[in-house]
Amino acid sequence: MEEKTIYKTETKPFREKWISFIHEVQDNLCKRLEDEDGKAKFIEDNWERNPEGKGGGGRTRVISNGNFIEKGGVNSSVVFGKVTDAMKKQLKVEGHSWFACGVSIVLHPLNPYTPTIHANWRYFELYDEEGQVSDRWFGGGSDLTPNYLFEEDAIHFHETVKNAIDPFGASLYAEYKKNCDAYFCNSHRNHETRGIGGVFYDYLRPTGEEELTRLFEFQRANASAFLPSYLPIVQRRKTSSYGEREKEWQEIRRGRYVEFNLIHDRGTLFGLKTNGRTESILMSLPPRARWYYNYQPAPGSEEEKLLQVCLNPKDWI
Repeated sequence: MEEKTIYKTETKPFREKWISFIHEVQDNLCKRLEDEDGKAKFIEDNWERNPEGKGGGGRTRVISNGNFIEKGGVNSSVVFGKVTDAMKKQLKVEGHSWFACGVSIVLHPLNPYTPTIHANWRYFELYDEEGQVSDRWFGGGSDLTPNYLFEEDAIHFHETVKNAIDPFGASLYAEYKKNCDAYFCNSHRNHETRGIGGVFYDYLRPTGEEELTRLFEFQRANASAFLPSYLPIVQRRKTSSYGEREKEWQEIRRGRYVEFNLIHDRGTLFGLKTNGRTESILMSLPPRARWYYNYQPAPGSEEEKLLQVCLNPKDWI
């Protein structure tokens, strides 16, 4: 998608570079995930925020009914507009206008032993009434949501993510892992986390061109670690035998995923508050979920083992 009427500030060249990067990430992930699945193909839906193309749009790509992917999406968007009162209240931002571009990935596997995964990498700019950049920042991260706990999978995921981040600061992984546990949390359910975490960061503000380049490379490193962190787990678990008990538990855990996304997730709320495309925003939801009144897994069961880790997040490295 071309930039069209996006604000012609001094950051325009970087915005174009970032947009190109996001589309490159989307294309690569879709190709590699199709290859791994071996059956399902992504369907692309190009959309605009309004018929005149003023306000940007995106490329929604969804996949379903595959060999390992039951439902998933890899979405990119390049959007901009005026800062509304709803945005100011919801996102705690001040400014006259804004620009945002990013890619978001959610994969809900068919096999209950294969974990759900989510990731996104984004860039945001705010402008004053004269059209000058008043603020800008990067955000993103990735997190793993298993239904059953395999410690080797948890360690592999966290080690891969940590190895990507470490060159940019030895303390960053620990900080962003803590952020992730705090953010992907259903506070209305006794602070139960959505899964076993990963990393989450936001408001990484460049202070100059050197820092801008460093943060761009940081985002690239994180995006490059996504498939190495996840596909080895998929390859270990996607052919595991399962029955109705495992599917039932998978759908109960998916219910927790739905609760977080619709109640707490800032990205979902931002999209809905800024006249985003509802179908693309809600792509993150699983195809099926279930709720039981006051459901508690049997003590000592594999299901209870997973729940205890969600109630008491641990360090995997």
